[in-house]
This record gives sequence, structure tokens and C-alpha cells, in this order.
Amino acid sequence: MRFGVLGPLEVATDGGRPVRIPELKVRALLADLLVHGGAPVSSGRLIDDLWGPERPGDPAGALRVKVSQLRRALEDAEPGGRELVESGRAGYRVRADLDADRFRERVARARATADPAARAELLTGALALWRGPALADFADEEFARAAAARLEEERLTALDDLAEARLALGEHHALVAELGDLAVRHPLRERLQANLIRALYRSGRQHEALEGYRRLRDRLRDELGLDPSPELAALHQAILEQDPSLRAPARAVPRANLPVPLTELIGRAAEVDAVRGHLARSRLVTLTGPGGVGKTRLALEAAARSAGSYPDGVFLVELAGLPADPDAIAEAVTAVAGPEPGGGALLVLDNCEHAVDAVAKTADRLLAAGARVLATGQEPLGISGELLHVVPPLEQADAERLFAARAAAAAPGFTADADADAAAVAAVCRRLDGIPLALELAAARVRALGVRELADRLDDRFAVLNSGRRGSPARQRTLRAMMDWSWEPLSEPERAVLRRLAVHAGGCTLLAAELTCAGGEVARPEIADVIARLVDRSLVTRAGGRYRLLESVAAYSLERLREAGEDGRVQELHDDYYTRLAECAEEYREGHARLRWLARLDEETANLRAALESTVRRGDTRRALRLTAALAWFWIDRGRTGEGHRALRAALAEAAADPRLHVAAAADGHAAPLLAAAAVAREAANGSGALEEAAPVGGGTCVPVSGELRT
Repeated sequence: MRFGVLGPLEVATDGGRPVRIPELKVRALLADLLVHGGAPVSSGRLIDDLWGPERPGDPAGALRVKVSQLRRALEDAEPGGRELVESGRAGYRVRADLDADRFRERVARARATADPAARAELLTGALALWRGPALADFADEEFARAAAARLEEERLTALDDLAEARLALGEHHALVAELGDLAVRHPLRERLQANLIRALYRSGRQHEALEGYRRLRDRLRDELGLDPSPELAALHQAILEQDPSLRAPARAVPRANLPVPLTELIGRAAEVDAVRGHLARSRLVTLTGPGGVGKTRLALEAAARSAGSYPDGVFLVELAGLPADPDAIAEAVTAVAGPEPGGGALLVLDNCEHAVDAVAKTADRLLAAGARVLATGQEPLGISGELLHVVPPLEQADAERLFAARAAAAAPGFTADADADAAAVAAVCRRLDGIPLALELAAARVRALGVRELADRLDDRFAVLNSGRRGSPARQRTLRAMMDWSWEPLSEPERAVLRRLAVHAGGCTLLAAELTCAGGEVARPEIADVIARLVDRSLVTRAGGRYRLLESVAAYSLERLREAGEDGRVQELHDDYYTRLAECAEEYREGHARLRWLARLDEETANLRAALESTVRRGDTRRALRLTAALAWFWIDRGRTGEGHRALRAALAEAAADPRLHVAAAADGHAAPLLAAAAVAREAANGSGALEEAAPVGGGTCVPVSGELRT
């Protein structure tokens, strides 16, 4: 079993499955045992740490209860787990595979390695274990403060080691940007400041290097009454003299400019391995997927773990915000990797969707020169030799794990111990489709709203998820900004089809899309091609012959539909199509096609319910009666006669129809009255008129609708 303290407290099985430790005091007990690194902790010390002066009546007994609960949680997760918590005369201890120990082991190996490239790779891997501030969910607890501070100091020292290794590799340009933020947050760390000063000097920014030294010197004197160390003073003098020893190593070739991840990559182990496998087989791999799904993070992780395979370097080229011009894209590549990236180089071209044609031309030239390219974007580059990898949303368990980790970092002490909280976390992750960026934005709101209130407010998700990390790109700071980024490059036909698809609940077939999305900017024969482009752009997903929008994409598209003033017309087309589909299914309620049509109606249950609700809401009583009549046999077959009676009553709420309908509708839960009501409803609905290509209300054939509706 694995335990994590480099971030919020985390427990997982050896297979990576999250382990839930219920109740805050039990989690605090585990954290207290872990910070002692396997050494026994006395009962008295644990009681003081857990309860302080407000001890229970029987503190020893209360502690035994908490230990028992911890052992039970570990045992439930993995057989033999209870044995990890040992007791003896000296107290309690836990035998743990701890992420902090793995971090220290990798750092120690790095410091024993002479080669700066290997040292940088080991340190990058060590720092990748961090998921946030150490013991973030117990930051205010006395027992955790010293351990958290010690771990943070070890992290900063490892960052200093990494900076020095990368300076030895000639990566001073990339380091200037990366060390700047750290230097502001830790203005008195001399080693950090010295690395930044050296990187500035090597980048041709001598004035800024000297100004950095002056600021540090003044701050040391004003705040601590100290002078800079002899090493820092010597560096300052060497800069003034432009000492040749400060120059970058001869023929130094940058090995990487990949940023050090600040948090652990959760739930993507298999994806990382898959992408690395693709890179071994193909010189162009493109990661596609919807906005916020984590394409960039996955690409960076795969590239970092594969760095040893690319002797000419691994380079990140950020394309967001650049003009869609091949020259501008080529200049961005040259600025990072030099004018001629070698055949042993890997280029990560990130965020290609806004300049896909220009990026494709540049990628083609890079491939011709022998380099490998790992691209990310919401659509393929579409050039020869491209291997696509669609990045899926997180599985539910991984989504919950990510949300819990980020929520604990944003709201110290957060846990989903209560059943209601766990259910709310599950609902949030499900409604946000397992999209990591959306989950992180939602987790940031837990401190202000709590997880249950957050779940309740997701119907208005764009108003709720309206703030994020200040250091993030603008397109990632709110859920709406994320959607705007995906919407902007769409053509008018693509926008029209996307917003109209949003009326379908639970997805739709191609025919349904053609009959509901055509008009204005796009003709019916063009719908299939436009949907194919939307699938390529990762805004529409296709599975089992159905096209579906993620819930956030659908919510955004419905807003756009209302803005375009098309919601009424498109909803009516939706309702008409599913009414005719139900009537067609009724034609084949007996015979060899019955089972196929039952399955078809099962598949369209969400759309049929939406059509019923819409026709009632719009006062379209005749269509509501047609739909109710056509579905009666289906509801009876599926044992849902109560639903049929409720639908009939809703259709009749504002209609003065045949009194027999009201009598039949009142007989809840019985099939015969529902069939009788269906027959009367059909009589009442006939004569309402049919839209283009409409199937007859009853007694005819379904063939005119389309091949999709044939037996």
C-alpha cells in the first residue's frame, strides 16, 4: 500500500486504487504516524496531537477506537492492510511505502550522479512526486508543521540542484522564466538567487543580473543585518569583470526546457505509457481531445519520461496566442530549439488548434529534418505519418481522486468522509464529465461553497466556475473561457450544427442530426461533413453510431442557441423527430422487429422524455398526445405504466380533450387503462397535420422516414 504526504494526505493500493480513510481524526492519526517516518509514537503524544487540551473522557480508549478504525479501513482496501499499523510498548507505528521516501531516494541518486543530464532527469522525476504543499490538509496542525516545513525545504533544495544541473546543460534561457516566480516567493534564498543571476547573465541580461544582486544585498542587510555570502559576492565580482568562467559550457546543447510539474499527474499512468509507445513507433504523434482534458499535461509527462531517448533535446514550443502564420510558428520553434533541431530531438508543439494549418506545415519540415513531434490540439494536423491518440476524460474513480486532492489543497481539512459529501463529489465529477480542468476549477470553489452546495449549483456552472489560478493562461481561468477558446476557431456552419445538437439529450444518430440541425448556414447534405469536423475538433464524440456532447459543451451550446434565437425552432424539430420515431416503433411492436425497436426506444429514452416535457411546456398538446399514444406499448413492456400515466396527465393539464382520456389517465399503475387512453389519445391527436416526411400516426408504414427507421 502506498502513502502520500507530498500534498494532501493520500492512500492508495499498490495497483493505484484510492483508499478512503473515513473521519478526520482517523486521517489525522495516520498523518501523525507517517510524519514520524516509521518510528513508534507514544499513546500520550498521539492523544495530545489529536485532541489537545479537549481530551475525551477516556483518551486511551478513544485512541484505540481510532486505531481500530484506521486498521479496518486499510484492511477493507487490501487484505493484510491492518497489519501495517503496529503497536508495541513504545507506542504505535505504521509501515509505509511513502512518497517522501521515494523523493529522497531519487534526490540522493541524483546528487551521486556526475552527468548533469542524468542528474536533471532524476531530479525532475523526484519533484514530479509532489502534488501540492506537504500535508496540505493538516497545515494548521501542530504535529504537522515541522515535518511540512522540513519537506518544503527539501523540495526547494532539490529545485536548486535541478537549476544548477540545467545551467550545466546550457538551459539558461528557459531557467530565467522558471526561476523568476520562485525568486519572488523566496527572496532571501541565496542559492536560488545566485542561479537566477547566473541564468540572466548567460542570457545576455547583465543589467538585470546586477540589479538582482543589488536587491538581494539590500534585503539581506535591511531584514537580517547580514552581507551576501562570499560565493554570491564572488559571482557579483565575476559579472562586473565579465569573467569567461561565467559563460555557458562550450557547445552546450539544451536537453530540455520542460517545466517542472507542480502537482502529481493523477489517473494517467496507462495514457503516459501509451503515448511513449506511440513515440517509439511514429515520428509524429498528435494528442487530441476536448478542451481541459489534460492534453498538455499528458504530453509533458510523456516527454519528460522519454527525455533520455532524445540526445538532441526535448523542447516545449507553446503556440497559444501566436498568429496562424507558418513563419511565426517556425520562429517560435527556432527560438526554443535553435535553427536546425537535430534528428535526435523531440519537439512538443502545444495548443495547435488555433493555427493548425500553419503548424502542419512547420511539423512537416521538422519531420523531414528527422526530428520527432508530439503535438497537442483539439483536432489532428492531418499530415502524412500522423498517429492520433485521443485523450479521454478521467474515469470516475480517478476523477474523484483528482477532485479530492485539489479540493484538499484549496480548502485545508477537506475530506469527503460523510456519505452525503462522497455522493456530492461523485455527482460533481460525473456532471463535469471527468474533465481535469473543470474538476480543478470546481475544487477551487469548495472552500467557499462546500461540496454539496457546489454540486447543487452546477446547473449554472458557468457562473459558479468563474475563477481559477491567477498564474494560469486566460483560457484556463474559468469554464466559460475554456469553452470560448474551443468555440472561436469554428466556422459558421460548425457553430450552427454544434449549438443545434445540444437539444438532444443523451446523444443522437446522424439522421436525427440531419433532420434537426439543417437550415440557414448549413444544408442537410452538409451535416455529415460538418459533424465529422466537429468530431475531429473533439467537440462531439461518437460511440456506437451515436453523436454526443459533453455536458459542459452542451450547456455552453444551448446558451449559444438561445443567443441565436433558434431554440424554439430547433426544439420543435427535435420533438417532431422523436414523435415520429416513437410512432414508427409502434408500427413494429409485434413481429420479428419488436426487440430491435424496444432497444431503439431504450436508447432514446432521454430524448423521448425531453420531447414529452418540451411539447407540454410549449402547449403542443396534439404532439404530446401523439407521443404518449405511441409510447404506451413500450412503457407497458418495460413495466413503466406509471410513467405513461404521468405523461398523459401532463399532456392533458391544459387541454379540454375527450373525457375518456381523463378517466383512463387517473388509473395509475395499470396497463389496460393506459392502452385505452392511448387509443383515445390517438383519436384526439389525428388531424393535427404532419411535418415534412412525417410517418403516419398509426396503421401505415415507416419507410418514408428513412432507411434508419426501416425494419
